[in-house]
Amino acid sequence: MIISTAYAATSGAAAEPFWHAPTFWVAVSFVILVGLLFKPVWGFATKALDEKIADIQSRIEEATLLREEAQNLLAATKRKLTEAEKEGEDIIATARDEAQILRQRMTDDLEASLKRREKQAVDRIAQAEADATSEVRAIAADLAIDATRTLLADEAQGDKAASLIDDAIQDLPSKLN
Repeated sequence: MIISTAYAATSGAAAEPFWHAPTFWVAVSFVILVGLLFKPVWGFATKALDEKIADIQSRIEEATLLREEAQNLLAATKRKLTEAEKEGEDIIATARDEAQILRQRMTDDLEASLKRREKQAVDRIAQAEADATSEVRAIAADLAIDATRTLLADEAQGDKAASLIDDAIQDLPSKLN
């Protein structure tokens, strides 16, 4: 009641409805503009992220195949080892000693090889994740900078617009991290 009385006192007797005010139509135009720009920007961002996800999945599948190959190699080597043990039982006592030495050497080599392959697979996965994370951050930062530049360029004009855009672009990397 007090607000409407104060408004009536300051605006005079012939107050116009809010839809006659230019600021109302500027706000409506801005909302429509944001609505029209949202879909293409969103589509571009999701497409770029989907491509990165597909790339990461292919790298993970490659690493999984490497791990499976290493496991198959381990199983094949263990089968060969058991066959060598069966043959070793039929050989004389000196051959048994030689077979035990061979067995130990093969096991050590196999374990070392498997550890190297597993480490390589883990390193590749970690590198793929790190690459994907950095690429997604870079794309997100570029999209944010472009969107900010576009919105500020549309809203502000003249020297003030250039100053606002430069300040926003300089502050953006520190705010993203």
